[in-house]
Amino acid sequence: MKHFLKETDFQPSELDTLFGLAREFKSNRGHHATPLAGQTWAMIFSKSSTRTRVSFEVGIHELGGNPMFLNRNDIQLGRGETIADTARVLSRFVHGLVVRTFDHAEVQQLADMGAIPVINALTDLLHPCQIFSDAFTLAERWGRGGDLVGSLRGRKIAFIGDRGCNVANSWILGANLLGMKISLAGPPGFDAAPEFDQLLVREGFSGGYEFTTDAAEAVRNADVVYTDVWVSMGKEEETAERIRVMSPFQVTPALMAAAKPDALFMHCLPAHAGQEVTQEVLDGPRSIIFDQAENRLHMQKAILATLAQQRGP
Repeated sequence: MKHFLKETDFQPSELDTLFGLAREFKSNRGHHATPLAGQTWAMIFSKSSTRTRVSFEVGIHELGGNPMFLNRNDIQLGRGETIADTARVLSRFVHGLVVRTFDHAEVQQLADMGAIPVINALTDLLHPCQIFSDAFTLAERWGRGGDLVGSLRGRKIAFIGDRGCNVANSWILGANLLGMKISLAGPPGFDAAPEFDQLLVREGFSGGYEFTTDAAEAVRNADVVYTDVWVSMGKEEETAERIRVMSPFQVTPALMAAAKPDALFMHCLPAHAGQEVTQEVLDGPRSIIFDQAENRLHMQKAILATLAQQRGP
């Protein structure tokens, strides 16, 4: 059973087909095959969402399937039913799971104990759907001749801010999988968690990134400057301290000027203008944040269609 819990659940040899499928779905929206016809996919969300929930619900529907949204507190998980029992029961009812939660171990256990494909729609450790969608957004611009994945190789992305957040973790894993270079800048004490370092070692990517406390150094020769919110969900009690220590790492026009002249700005949204990035950068000509948001739909449809195929008719 194939799942998508982390970027490396797709092999490098599968990426050309996956990215090509996303491009096909985007260019032929409303006029393509419906590989989820007759299927129901349950969406278990423990965290609030705009882009993830809407893009998955729309995507499942456009692929011919039925999306079933399940707030964690509305099902028996909220009353103490085990994840293992939930996985076994839902496997008898639905054809796949899309899960957005806090602990990454939960999505892993749902995948291990169930008999249906599971997609990680975000955990505190990783956000793989975001990174594949972002990579597709870049490949659209750089691979217009047809080689989408190949256009990413050798490019450099600079991640500025909380170097240990789920998006930063996923970009480290994704950059190494895609043959990109990555440099991350943030304050001391905001490095990746030991759990993530262990994952990198298992995937053979230890040392495939640079950490620095100098934002200008990180963006030097960067093709992409990327940031995320400084206060992730579940970290609200740290808001004041995080804003204080992160303030030197705001993405400003001056910082963008230190990257390549044609460097692009990316943010997974929602953005807090005046904190991690200025409004001028968000609205500037190098910002492609809304292309990123749109492409969540098309890439996730490609992931859904690919995982659905393994079930057969």
